Amino acid sequence: MRLRTVVKAGSSRRPGAKGHACVLVVAGSGGHTAEILRLMGGLTASYSPRHYVIADTDETSENKIRSFEGSDYRADFESKYTLHRIPRSREVGQWRVVSSGVSFLKALLHSLRLVFRLRPDVILCNGPGTCVPLCLAGILLGVLGLKKALIVYVESICRVETLSLSGKILYPISDYFFVQWPTLKERYPKSIFRGRVV
Repeated sequence: MRLRTVVKAGSSRRPGAKGHACVLVVAGSGGHTAEILRLMGGLTASYSPRHYVIADTDETSENKIRSFEGSDYRADFESKYTLHRIPRSREVGQWRVVSSGVSFLKALLHSLRLVFRLRPDVILCNGPGTCVPLCLAGILLGVLGLKKALIVYVESICRVETLSLSGKILYPISDYFFVQWPTLKERYPKSIFRGRVV
């Protein structure tokens, strides 16, 4: 399934019909970046500029993104992408309320500045903790009447029976929430199941 068929129906900006759609893509460590880049492979050149957001300590994702955007597959695309870094909202294994709270607030402040400056049409994410403050910033953008950012969340393929922490937080507030296993669709009726999408 191509991602453009997912977002075009709900977006007020329909790429190709009303110009380009600015996409903010949240990448994360581990398999998150590989999955999000597979999703990005389904987008046409009308989805640009493309703004990738990674955690400030994530070098691996940066290399994967640059390789993807510079690949032969993307050769016909005008190179309109940028990389942005924000602090991690929570380090892996960070569970202390005070330290994780401070980390989250720091990430949220950076996210607000970034989202209010870029004003994306679509925020695309698939589970890294970094996506939560960015999506909250996108929602605030709409609440203030500045711009409606469509939030598209695709739960990771590895989540078979339970949602990730990011998924549990964003499930009630995302515009499109995709799961890739029927067991999750049964447990979360608002979600959309179209089989494997990455």
